[in-house]
Amino acid sequence: MTDVPTITLNNGVQIPQLGFGVFKVDPEVTKETTLAALDVGYRHIDTAEMYGNEKQVGEAIRDSRIDRDDVFVTSKLNNGYHAYNDALRAFDRTIADLDIDYVDLFLIHWPLPKVGDFVETWRALEEIYRSGRCRAIGVSNFQPHHLQRILEETEIVPAVNQIEVHPYLTQDDVRAFGARHGIATEAWAPIARGAVNDDATLRRLADHHGKTPAQVALRWHLQRGDIVFPKSVNRGRMEENFDIFDFELSDDDVAAISGLNRNQRTGPDPDEFNWVP
Repeated sequence: MTDVPTITLNNGVQIPQLGFGVFKVDPEVTKETTLAALDVGYRHIDTAEMYGNEKQVGEAIRDSRIDRDDVFVTSKLNNGYHAYNDALRAFDRTIADLDIDYVDLFLIHWPLPKVGDFVETWRALEEIYRSGRCRAIGVSNFQPHHLQRILEETEIVPAVNQIEVHPYLTQDDVRAFGARHGIATEAWAPIARGAVNDDATLRRLADHHGKTPAQVALRWHLQRGDIVFPKSVNRGRMEENFDIFDFELSDDDVAAISGLNRNQRTGPDPDEFNWVP
């Protein structure tokens, strides 16, 4: 099995740079899909209460017979539970549904600026972290001005910020803010929901390296320092996404891919998204 590189978070925890996401994976197939990903070699699984498949992820981890300490598990706080005590109870549900003693990383899923005070929510995550049931805490979809409030008004710096990043949305300002403050960047939608497969620049580079456009895009993420977790229910695609450690992009390659940026989102704008289930 190929060794996946790790990144050291700001509290010393090691996180695999390549993981596997289960967003929009039907709960009915999540267990077998996660088992397949673990068998391929993934050791970082990214789920969320919002996805409705935490229970099946936990079942897969147990049935895989892989030591719990060798699988990095991330989950996220659902949008309806931003109040302090609600967040604590939501984490308890996540632990119960996953049926594990601890979560490696727990995130606020969205800042929801018009719904509640995410600073209060972050203080609940600080309490969870201090309890020892979560090895690291972070946020998802936070903009620099959201992060600035966390830095100014609370005690613990987020370990990661999970945001939409891909060649058409490079998020240089958010990534740079994170880098200045020791906040690692995780990239969701890393291949722009498949759009990279039809891109002329990525196809040219893929032909040059004997890879697919998706593999080139994922390699671009790794070389920039992003933590990335592509998703697929197809084992062949899982293997393809994992097979990105035997080549390297040149500086010119990386620049060409970064030059595709057009600030184009495939998902909601965090400053406008306020959906609560």
